[in-house]
Amino acid sequence: MPFNRPTLTELRQRNKSYIQSELKTTGSLLRFSNLGVISDADAGLAHLHYGYLDYIALQATPFHATDEYLAGWAALKDVFQKPANPATCPSVLFTGTAGRTIAAGAVLNRADGYQYILDSDVTIAPAGTGTGSVTAILSSPLDDVTGGGVAGNADAGTLLTLDVAVEGIPSAAIATVKIAGGADIESEDAFRSRMLLAYQSTPQGGNDNDYRLWALAVPGVTRCWVARRLMGAGTVGIYFMCDGNDNGGFPQGSDGISQREQWGAIKATGDQLRVADAIYPLQPIIALVYACAPTKKPIDFVIAGIAGAGSATVEAINAAIDEVFFEEGEPGGKIYWSSLLLAIGDVPGTSGFVLTSPRPIPNWRSANCR
Repeated sequence: MPFNRPTLTELRQRNKSYIQSELKTTGSLLRFSNLGVISDADAGLAHLHYGYLDYIALQATPFHATDEYLAGWAALKDVFQKPANPATCPSVLFTGTAGRTIAAGAVLNRADGYQYILDSDVTIAPAGTGTGSVTAILSSPLDDVTGGGVAGNADAGTLLTLDVAVEGIPSAAIATVKIAGGADIESEDAFRSRMLLAYQSTPQGGNDNDYRLWALAVPGVTRCWVARRLMGAGTVGIYFMCDGNDNGGFPQGSDGISQREQWGAIKATGDQLRVADAIYPLQPIIALVYACAPTKKPIDFVIAGIAGAGSATVEAINAAIDEVFFEEGEPGGKIYWSSLLLAIGDVPGTSGFVLTSPRPIPNWRSANCR
């Protein structure tokens, strides 16, 4: 049965009642009396002890453990919190005098102060231009608890300036493609979910749950689904999402297999390459694993009967619908009509609403989601 922890008020009253019952002719304990002060002090210490016992109870199982205790429970299943992942850009355009070189390690600044480092030497060609790749410089977790990974993502055309001037080369450079792939430090809730999945799923040498665990261990990956024989016998498809990035959560890159794979299939790029490369040394040797991005399928909602709903109500409805798609959506799967109705109905101010679009699919009573 559950243990009822006494409150501080109850402990103080218990102490006073005990003292009055055990000592003769004490009368009522005055506020500033010696016995009254000692009684309250002792109750406070007991209250702290009860609080510490509560804390110990939370850390005693992986379900509620936090901080270093959560990390310890997870380590027993070879699960570790995902660090921040730096954003990268494979194409930054420099201009200048032909033959001049920008050394690897040069620091470039974005307008808001975020910094990137040049991956390798860039030499200006006779045409007066040169191209190099950069990687974001992550902030210390002591300064930014998120790790600053997502903050490093930026649109194509972002202006970068050299931190230190180089003779014969203008300080301005341009990212000709998106700066992408940045991911923050994994949240404690997401870390706990992966850990519990590992406890629930005994490794089977390459079943669906094994692939899920391997993919979810990649920084930035938040959801994934396994498709057997996606490209034929012996192949496995891994669809995944990177919720929290600047692309609506969809991976940025092209579908394919690991660059370490010697077979002549199409090699993945971007986020898909990170996942394929991470899974390659773990997968069964006969499998050919494709890392893939789900296909976007926008669905417009039309809700009648709540013409007087304000902007706050509309935002809450949007959030409720998003939550249903987040929890139940999967490539090739379905969203239950009843889930949408329940989610919208729970939003204050939606009494009498009618969901006119989308309509449930006959016989399925659900809406497809890819």
